[in-house]
Amino acid sequence: MGNDILVLAEHLNGKVSDISFEMIGKAKELAQKFGGKAIAILMGSGVKSLAESLGADSVLYVDDPALAQFNPEAYSRALAAVIKDRAPRVVMIGNTSMGMDVGAWLSVSTELPLIAYVNGLAIEGSTLVATSQIYGGKIQAEAIPNGESCLVSCLAGAFPVGAGLAPALVPAQSVEQIASPVPLNDLKVKFIKLIEPEKGDVDITQQPILVSIGRGIGGQENIELAQELASALGCAVSSSRPITDAGWLPKTRQVGKSGLTVKPKIYLALGISGAPEHLEGMRGAELIIAVNTDAKAPIFDVAHYGATCDMLDLIPALTEKIKG
Repeated sequence: MGNDILVLAEHLNGKVSDISFEMIGKAKELAQKFGGKAIAILMGSGVKSLAESLGADSVLYVDDPALAQFNPEAYSRALAAVIKDRAPRVVMIGNTSMGMDVGAWLSVSTELPLIAYVNGLAIEGSTLVATSQIYGGKIQAEAIPNGESCLVSCLAGAFPVGAGLAPALVPAQSVEQIASPVPLNDLKVKFIKLIEPEKGDVDITQQPILVSIGRGIGGQENIELAQELASALGCAVSSSRPITDAGWLPKTRQVGKSGLTVKPKIYLALGISGAPEHLEGMRGAELIIAVNTDAKAPIFDVAHYGATCDMLDLIPALTEKIKG
């Protein structure tokens, strides 16, 4: 076993996801303490330029036609072979739809323990300590892997993006391009096509300010209050999943793991508890203001400012104040 940290870089439609850069930055910090290197692994076909955008100590680019689109079986097979060959200290994957698809498979095939929902990684002595956010963010649980090597799946927004970005293109000698280490011509899972959601009336990912509502809104009739506030601010209304599941707003307004990732200058979270799935979609906001009557709601762990008053009393008063 070595002391390197291996990071699976995610990409879609020619763009590397932010969580990949977040994990690479943390991997560099951990690798330095372990005395190893942060190695990013990117899988695809004909996308070497994406590998060159990663700010890891070195990048391994696995090029194969079967990896042109995300296929959990192909990714898991190839990555498991790399892990067995390189024997890294830690393998970091995103706690995303992609990461969840490959995480369990990798844990079984490599016989390495998997620690999920990780939002903190530290080294105590020579031991990795992972902090996981569980039970809707109400509990922070520390875990130590059984053995020296492990897999960790990290929540989006847990670590800063900047340290994982390459300041310039990675020198060519830092990107090692290889073919898949295992055959991928007998896959049982086949990629058919990528179905993307229809565009909504408002693209919440482009809004500088968002008024976001959760269960605390009470009923559908109260959404008009949030819309009036948004109109006064010149912005749009977004929501957590329960609101769109109820059909009160379209899915294109949903923020979170199963919705959209937003990074507005101001994110006003009204009546949102702050489940990990929602936090994953809005942690990158420059300023987070939360309103929730539950003082222990997880949303306050990420908010810059917060209030525990009744949002249904606050919204009309705030709207009137802004109009004035």
